[in-house]
Amino acid sequence: MSIIFGVPMAVLFGQLLLGLINGAFYALLSLGLAVIFGLLKIINFAHGAFYMLGALCAVVLFNAFGVGYWLTLLLVPILVGALGVAVEYFLLRKIANEEPIYSLLLTFGLALVIQGLFTNIYGVSGLRYAMPEVFRGGVNLGFMFLPYYRAWIIVVALLVCLATWLMIEKTKLGAYLRAGTENSPLLQAFGINVPLLVSLTYGFGVMLAAFAGVLAAPIYSVTPVMGANLLIIVFAVVVIGGMGSIVGAVITGLAMGVIEGLTKVFYPEASSTVIFLVMVLVLLVRPAGLFGKEA
Repeated sequence: MSIIFGVPMAVLFGQLLLGLINGAFYALLSLGLAVIFGLLKIINFAHGAFYMLGALCAVVLFNAFGVGYWLTLLLVPILVGALGVAVEYFLLRKIANEEPIYSLLLTFGLALVIQGLFTNIYGVSGLRYAMPEVFRGGVNLGFMFLPYYRAWIIVVALLVCLATWLMIEKTKLGAYLRAGTENSPLLQAFGINVPLLVSLTYGFGVMLAAFAGVLAAPIYSVTPVMGANLLIIVFAVVVIGGMGSIVGAVITGLAMGVIEGLTKVFYPEASSTVIFLVMVLVLLVRPAGLFGKEA
């Protein structure tokens, strides 16, 4: 077996693969946070709860109604996104003109309510979602074994991130969204329903979290606290990339996943803290983040 830097090649590339998978989830979740903060200036601490809802809804739909994976992947983000629209309309809109700390506290409280509710119903032992039949098995690349589902996660996460960037930066809808954050009264004067755009934007960010949750269900234990465990890491990724930066969220999410995977190979003791160490170093050098705009 080939050795690289004193580590068997299969182990090294296996950890790189796990790092890319984690990075794909970091990218999707960070993207949703970046969209919500960058366009709406809402610090969404309920993002992890919506991620958990995506995974939990996938399990419930399959166990209770036999809904297949592909329909679940389409249906669950829409359902959870609609919940996000309701949250923005009935709760966040009431404090729209207040300081961002109010939205942080409100969404943090909402996350605790959602997490507590489903903990009472399902407990914390974890639920399992069956691997879709089409993704069972994998391919031997010679230096490592690549499971089909892991490859699917990486590919679909990158495609969703690219499509989101194109929509925001290259379409008329994206132009309306950006203009609405800069000067909403002027945009409304042209007949654009800005409050509806705000609700849909928040709902879209929530959809990204739920989509990541459905992707995670077949490979991770689905528990009501799975979002809380991931949220702090995702916020660190967003800070490193630059708050509100779409490109920064995606690139940094993937990069931090790889760095975390390599750290598990060469210095496992630091694998749970390396992202926060990178965050501290970046903030010391560039407080706005790697891709953020300096004030």
